[in-house]
Amino acid sequence: METFKIKGGFELKGEITPQGAKNEALQVICATILTDKKVTIHNIPDIIDVKRLINLLSKLGVNIQKIKTNSYSFQSNKLNLDYLESEEFKQDGKSLRGSIMIVGPLLARFGKGYIPKPGGDKIGRRRLDTHFQGLVKLGGKFDYNKKDHFYTIKADKLKGAYILLDEASVTGTANILMASALADGTTTIYNAACEPYIQQLSKMLINMGANITGVGSNLLTVKGVSQLGGVEHTVLPDMIEIGSWIGLAAMTKSEILIKNVSWKNLGQIPNVFNSLGIELIKKGDDMLVPKHSEGYEIRNYIDGSILTVSDAPWPGFSPDLLSIILVVATQAKGSVLIHQKMFESRLFFVDKLIDMGAKIILCDPHRATVIGHAFNSQLKATSMTSPDIRAGISLLIAALSAKGTSTINNIEQIDRGYENIDHRLRSIGAKIERV
Repeated sequence: METFKIKGGFELKGEITPQGAKNEALQVICATILTDKKVTIHNIPDIIDVKRLINLLSKLGVNIQKIKTNSYSFQSNKLNLDYLESEEFKQDGKSLRGSIMIVGPLLARFGKGYIPKPGGDKIGRRRLDTHFQGLVKLGGKFDYNKKDHFYTIKADKLKGAYILLDEASVTGTANILMASALADGTTTIYNAACEPYIQQLSKMLINMGANITGVGSNLLTVKGVSQLGGVEHTVLPDMIEIGSWIGLAAMTKSEILIKNVSWKNLGQIPNVFNSLGIELIKKGDDMLVPKHSEGYEIRNYIDGSILTVSDAPWPGFSPDLLSIILVVATQAKGSVLIHQKMFESRLFFVDKLIDMGAKIILCDPHRATVIGHAFNSQLKATSMTSPDIRAGISLLIAALSAKGTSTINNIEQIDRGYENIDHRLRSIGAKIERV
């Protein structure tokens, strides 16, 4: 097991380019199963979760060629469907939550889909009901083997239906959208997730020949087609990584230029960081986070009440960035209530920040109040373990701002979502070592 050793308390400076979006990449890679034609995807992040999915598809028989760094071609013309019922597949699928999104494409094209109960971050309950309820409404017959934790869904031919999602699940929307692209008739998906990543998946499917309207809204209408063709697609920059770099710049009082951020797809992210007093300067499609030498001050509501930052489905604030906001608030002037609505275990990493000297009151599994130090008291180095991707990067930011040398164990969690993170941080002056 690898560990990061970090000497904190140093100012950083330079420019950094965000990786491709992890969540979009997992979706569009699964979509390549929908056609036997070649699909080329650019800006794929070189991270553990994506590597695991590519390895799984390779074992399924997808012909995958690496064209250059971060660019791959996929062709699903000779698949080995027997792999889906093997013990090897049960183990491969468990290691990656994104593996659930192969079910919709497999069901639509081959009439059967299998998946073990997938893994991923341990951040609370992450049910799969939305996926399977939608696929059943399209005509799938569902079975769950409780002993092996193995899901099976089959259908002779999917047929369009009206589907009202019980929650605006991003991966659930993606799975149902991909399945309905090849279904007979018209499918209406209401309360659909409308994140930029779902918009990107929709645009890719349309370019493959799918008939989808309502892109960008929570009401998608899909008229099924008989087959889809090849396409060339480029993944958006990762908005969660962009938020991470903003938080890093603020916490270390550094000036960092973030390249090619795709401002139009950032949603509430700039507004929320602005509410913490962090200035962001637009330079074309780049973002400059200037040096906050005097710190940053949280802006209360107009009536003077404490600011609350909470997550919500798009265009609300992403739950993946609440951990970053919480860490950044520890050195702000003022107080803020962090309300994590979606996952009940995501705030449990705050005990490590408290050990470092942060003033945080964990009100319950979903809420934490942060009283900022206003840089009057520096966080202190400590030894930590990364519990999940987003908590891991938050602890890393805390360590880079802290006085002394910190260690972070279980850094595979960070590597699951951040490409070559230590090398990229060293390029802007961070003192970080992988041991």
